[in-house]
Amino acid sequence: MRRGKILKNEKGFTGLEAAIVLIAFVVVAAVFSYVMLGAGFYTTQKSKKVVDTGVKQASSSLTLDGQYIYLNCSTAAGGSTGSNGQVGMVYFYVTQTAGGSPVDLNKTSIAITTDEGYKQLFYNTSCTPGTNCPWWYVNTIGDGDNVVEPNEKYKIVIDVTNSAWSGIGNMSPNDVITIEVRPPIGAPLAITKTLPPSFTNLTYV
Repeated sequence: MRRGKILKNEKGFTGLEAAIVLIAFVVVAAVFSYVMLGAGFYTTQKSKKVVDTGVKQASSSLTLDGQYIYLNCSTAAGGSTGSNGQVGMVYFYVTQTAGGSPVDLNKTSIAITTDEGYKQLFYNTSCTPGTNCPWWYVNTIGDGDNVVEPNEKYKIVIDVTNSAWSGIGNMSPNDVITIEVRPPIGAPLAITKTLPPSFTNLTYV
């Protein structure tokens, strides 16, 4: 019976021991709080990254400079004029949108949709612009590289008579066409136009 009383006797429990136990509780609570804060910061950073990526994917980094696209229907470009004419080449100008990301045109594709079909072609770095390229670009304002950056302007030229565009048919008067410039990151720049009822050597719509 005395043994039970001895076990319940707490006279030997000193203030130092109480302090050690209290410190242990504080340390455990601090470590737990640090772990929880760390997990919260990590989650916040991942959420921010996901939001930033989503914004980049949902918004286009390119915009049409001006409101027109130009149709070269001259015989030199492979086209013809008049009410039964045919487009030889299409060109337009693009710039970077405000707050957009730089766009590498060497990794960009052009897609064309007509009443007769759809075709998407990536830029071919091995072709010769103006000779055997289905489409190419010219830096008109900027540092001359292949990346569209702030305050730069690029001319996109599409030779729709090139055999690589077979399947979309001829671009004729009154046709509705959609041209999409698809950068590697971000939404495409979509341009939809109804062609006029008659073509001249250079027609803009």
